Amino acid sequence: MNRRAPTSPPQRLLCLLPFVLLAACASQPPAPATATAPCTATKPCPPCPNCAAPSAPAQSTPPAAPSPAPTPSAEALQRASWSELPDWRSDDVGQAWPALRQSCKALAKQPRWQRVCDDAQRLGDTPGASAVRQFIESRFTPWAVRNPDGTAEGLITGYYEPIIKGSRSRSERYPWPVHGVPGDMLTIEFGDLYPDMRNLRLRGRLVGNKVVPYWTRAELDGMQDRSPAPTLLWAADPIDLFFLQVQGSGRVELPDGSQVRIGYADQNGHPYQSIGRWLVNQGELPLEKASMDGIKNWARSNPHRLAEMLHSNPSYVFFKETPASTGGPTGALGVPLTAGRSLAVDPRTIPLGAPVFLATTAPNSDRPLRRLMLAQDTGGAIKGAVRADFFWGLGADAGVQAGRMRQQGQLWVLLPSETGAL
Repeated sequence: MNRRAPTSPPQRLLCLLPFVLLAACASQPPAPATATAPCTATKPCPPCPNCAAPSAPAQSTPPAAPSPAPTPSAEALQRASWSELPDWRSDDVGQAWPALRQSCKALAKQPRWQRVCDDAQRLGDTPGASAVRQFIESRFTPWAVRNPDGTAEGLITGYYEPIIKGSRSRSERYPWPVHGVPGDMLTIEFGDLYPDMRNLRLRGRLVGNKVVPYWTRAELDGMQDRSPAPTLLWAADPIDLFFLQVQGSGRVELPDGSQVRIGYADQNGHPYQSIGRWLVNQGELPLEKASMDGIKNWARSNPHRLAEMLHSNPSYVFFKETPASTGGPTGALGVPLTAGRSLAVDPRTIPLGAPVFLATTAPNSDRPLRRLMLAQDTGGAIKGAVRADFFWGLGADAGVQAGRMRQQGQLWVLLPSETGAL
């Protein structure tokens, strides 16, 4: 951030930012430079705890060698041609048409998407693969997604909508609370006042007149009935509940067979830490077995270490009940997800709602998986340009595929031709 006026509001905020960062964690972390930027403001700005001014070097100290020039980052989106998309002509793109129409429900009023979405509406519900391909090629331009270092490949994982056993009342069979958003949790949006900080969102709680970090997973679990978070439902299995939190949405099957759909409502602000990675670092599982099934098997064999494993991840997801429907769960775009055609992405590079062509391989195989997807969701672990999460759908079979998926892949985002790249 270019801080030209020492006493401007952004300057005062930056000088206070180290204190705030100690008070809560960002769902999208600020740039590392924030914590080490020199503090030049005068009173009433308090002294920055990590901003100590360096002492003047002795005259005998030789001048420091100049730092090497930083390597320029590659453009995140680079214009491509349809021939560069592997198996583009082989995919049954008609299967992606319902998901594209869902995207248009959220995008239709945006100027860059309005014409495309109007044309999609006129084309109808089931135009067929040939008509869909012609529609897309005549109205969109493919843009290859690149990492900052210029590489084209990145991590493609999978997620799904789980179904877990639960109840509306607590009992010996259903002892694990499914929490809603606590009333005492503060959310601080810096971007509302300072656009340069639009990616900074902090969560915390008040102690007197001081903002401190919100409770961690271990702290929330330790409170039990004293938790400030309301209890929506009670789950039968803590590992199933944990993975429901990782997926961000799911269904709870009640004792009478009916189902309650719940979705992501908020998060406690602490960064997600992989329990699979924790098990690997502890020497409990080899990396190739640190899958969802491997973690569940380990937990059932080591119940005395269950809390230790779960508490290695301080992040905690809070839920809300969502309306029952026959479609998929609602993603970050605000529309239902489509199994096998919806993708979670990092919206800092790929705009939500856009068609994306994915070239990867099927879970635990080298069999090509190349198809047209729609960027309709985000995720706490989905950070980076060439990074995506493939939505497999509902239930145990989808969970098996999602749990095994950790592939390398490439992405091309399709943007309306008349507007160009972002």
